[in-house]
Amino acid sequence: MLSNNLPITKTGTTTIGFIVKDAVIMATDARVTSGYFVANTLGRKLYQLDDHVAMTIAGTVADAQNVIDVLKYHARMYKVERGRPIPVSAIARLAANVFFYNRMYPLQVESLIGGYDEKGPNLFMVDLFGSLSQEEMAATGSGSPIALGVLEDLYNKDIKLDDGIKLAALAITSAMRRDIATGNDFNIGIIDAKGYRELSKEEKESLLKNLKI
Repeated sequence: MLSNNLPITKTGTTTIGFIVKDAVIMATDARVTSGYFVANTLGRKLYQLDDHVAMTIAGTVADAQNVIDVLKYHARMYKVERGRPIPVSAIARLAANVFFYNRMYPLQVESLIGGYDEKGPNLFMVDLFGSLSQEEMAATGSGSPIALGVLEDLYNKDIKLDDGIKLAALAITSAMRRDIATGNDFNIGIIDAKGYRELSKEEKESLLKNLKI
């Protein structure tokens, strides 16, 4: 039985993920907070787990890094032992098992895991108790209601990749403007049949010039 005294940390950030035609797009802001204190303005919340899969984090950084290390290790071992990349659903289930195993003293992290494998683009949401759900569109963190408002208005699964990238930037920057715990910068990752890549600083600057906020 879970104790009523367990400290559940409010996650101050915004992370999003959604599926477009033949790809997954994931995005996060870069502000790291502790209460009302801004601890870092260039924090990383989007992590590549393997060539074809990535993970966003919202919550306690140390807990998140622990989970990321476990997932990276098993992704490498799967590839060595079986000669092929780990399926996205398998690494998402592994993450859920890690969180569930620690449910008595929960790891304070909400995460999105997205990737591209033989089944195409996939996106999963995992909470701190190990609940796992497959999604077409999802968001976590304190700015998620704002980001979801943008996504629910403009998103559809058949939009093209370029339009999806613009939508991800619009959703994240909208949260940055309206949520005190979201801000400073953003990162966008794209995963398709060619693998994982992130937008460069120059690409982000060009994107911002053309956004209508």
